[in-house]
Amino acid sequence: MRRTGIVNLPLHGGKAPRWLFSRMVKLATGITLFLIEEFGKEEFIRRISDPYWFQALSCVLGFDWHSSGTTTTTCGALKSAIPPESGITVTGGKGRFSKKTLSEIEMIGDIFSLSTQKIEELKYASKLSAKVDNNCIQDEYQLYHHSFFFTEEGDWAVVQQGLNSSNRYARRYHWSSGIIISFVNEPHTGIACDKVEKHVLDLTAKQSSETQQISLDLIKDNPKHLQKYLHSSEQRLITDYSNAVETYTLPSRHPILPIDLNRKDWEVLQTAYNIQPKNYEELVAIRGMGAKKLRALALISDLIFGTKASWKDPVKYSFAHGGKDGYPFPVDKEVYDHSIQTLKDAIDNIANDKEKYSAVKRLESFLK
Repeated sequence: MRRTGIVNLPLHGGKAPRWLFSRMVKLATGITLFLIEEFGKEEFIRRISDPYWFQALSCVLGFDWHSSGTTTTTCGALKSAIPPESGITVTGGKGRFSKKTLSEIEMIGDIFSLSTQKIEELKYASKLSAKVDNNCIQDEYQLYHHSFFFTEEGDWAVVQQGLNSSNRYARRYHWSSGIIISFVNEPHTGIACDKVEKHVLDLTAKQSSETQQISLDLIKDNPKHLQKYLHSSEQRLITDYSNAVETYTLPSRHPILPIDLNRKDWEVLQTAYNIQPKNYEELVAIRGMGAKKLRALALISDLIFGTKASWKDPVKYSFAHGGKDGYPFPVDKEVYDHSIQTLKDAIDNIANDKEKYSAVKRLESFLK
């Protein structure tokens, strides 16, 4: 599946006041229903997966243009705003709500009359998109928000966010089912951020494809063979290997890899060997195959075969109603309510006179 972008946002405390959030829900309802009527459900899913469009939407709804709450509050408003009869739903959310994603997919999947196989595919997409951004994109951002959008046809999008506890920034990740290739072999197509991190291991980049294959071969051969590449009986690894990787040079001494594999870690590697995964995606999907094990395999691949993984951060906005903190200007309630009513009237007109609307669309097409 294709990840469509990453956005970095400063972490802001507090929450949207009730008077603003209620208006956000109403305006989000109007925008969503209008888009579905005009362009269809698939197009709405595509736009949600676009980081720039999502950022603009959050600004139109009136939340802070650059706050971490742009993600959580906008997704929360959309979850409250989108009615089930529209054929689109939003599952998951922030913190403990993200843990309900799979059960919500099952429940709403039944309402949408999706097959058991399709529901399982949606659950897989939810789980693996989160695992990839936590473990294959090693940028020190830990996920704490996961919203999973899907339609009654089975199209889906993911909007999830991670927190870097060191610099107090949040990073938003976007996924889309629009282009089906692989969860682990698609580079980002659009990234917007104010902060670029150093020494980010991106195991999903095209540059990391050889590293993926060698990592898979190392597991399928036998993980016991990897022990000779780990230094000391305790396997405590405390070197600045990142500098070696950045300059593509290795120290003359035996390298110490930045990982501390304990007995449980080796059991996971042995389990992976027993499963004999067919490809890197299946390897990543194995329970317990976390960031440090994938990193160790990548670095050993570099050491033995010279395969160079990507160490480049995969990094590549609009005001309408103001923000809750008064920036760039205070929210104008009268203007906001007028926007809601304008959209509502437009939707009502479409619903009441679809024949006239269709005629206008045909005339527009003819004139073009």
